[in-house]
Amino acid sequence: QVQLVESGGGLVQPGGSLRLSCAASGSIISIYGMAWDRQAPGKQRELVALISSGGSTNYADSVKGRFTISRDNAKNTVYLQMNSLKPEDTAVYYCRVFPAGPWGQGIQVTVSS
Repeated sequence: QVQLVESGGGLVQPGGSLRLSCAASGSIISIYGMAWDRQAPGKQRELVALISSGGSTNYADSVKGRFTISRDNAKNTVYLQMNSLKPEDTAVYYCRVFPAGPWGQGIQVTVSS
């Protein structure tokens, strides 16, 4: 069973950047698609970015051109580089084995001045 642990969240000003990391243990994730989801207060969880086992990527329209998902299979880790952050990006971000999980515990990202 894969265990996922997110890190790298925090408070950042609008226009700033953060890089989230998702470290996996218990299994090698190179054979899996991996995703980042987020859930803002009072809203449903949404898919933000997806990377296939082969490295193909897809993004929600709201983050295209600003976020980049990547993976380092040697480190068993998936990343989400977030640039030009906006207040509406504020949410708890979750790493997931795509499509059906498991999920990590989530990490808070707050974009505010």
